[in-house]
Amino acid sequence: MEQSIRTQPPGPRPRPPAGGGAGEAAVPGPSAPRDAAGATAGAGGGPPGARPGRLRPASGGAGAARLRWKLRLPLGRTGQQARSGRPARLTAIGTGVLTLAGTVAAAGVDQLLFGGLGVLFGLGFVAVCFQAAVRVRSADLLAAPISGPISFALALLLLGPVTSPGVIGQVLALATGLALRAGWLFAGTGLAALIVAARFVAQRRIRRNR
Repeated sequence: MEQSIRTQPPGPRPRPPAGGGAGEAAVPGPSAPRDAAGATAGAGGGPPGARPGRLRPASGGAGAARLRWKLRLPLGRTGQQARSGRPARLTAIGTGVLTLAGTVAAAGVDQLLFGGLGVLFGLGFVAVCFQAAVRVRSADLLAAPISGPISFALALLLLGPVTSPGVIGQVLALATGLALRAGWLFAGTGLAALIVAARFVAQRRIRRNR
């Protein structure tokens, strides 16, 4: 032992090559193929020859199922579901504009087709009052029954028959038109009032239940 130490040259001892230990450790033993096959099967979830890049991990849970269902839905059905919500609500100003425009339009069509304001004008006014009462928002419910009579009177002033010129003639024509068409006026205004009252009662019940 002492002789071998003395015969070594002075200086740092040479280190063994880095690949030597790895090469020796990489020598497969009798159980190496079985261990390698088990590691491959555990990592890829398939046979040893399968490529790991093509294997997809199994995804489970409600979140993954919803994501796959949303991806399968076509764009057309998604747009239809988004458009099938509640109708757009109108403010007080929007309700007044809708009622006035619809009433004047009905009066104009009746004047062009039949030469006067008759049944078509009355039916159009009732339909407009119904739409205004349904589409007005909850904070402006009173706008629907109020805007109806105003729009009716303005339509008579614009397109109603005038017997004599001047302001007095227009006032008399307006009074005559309101008297002759009072049934349509009360029908549209009453329908709007009933719908607004029903909506108000329903909202109060919903708030109480909450």
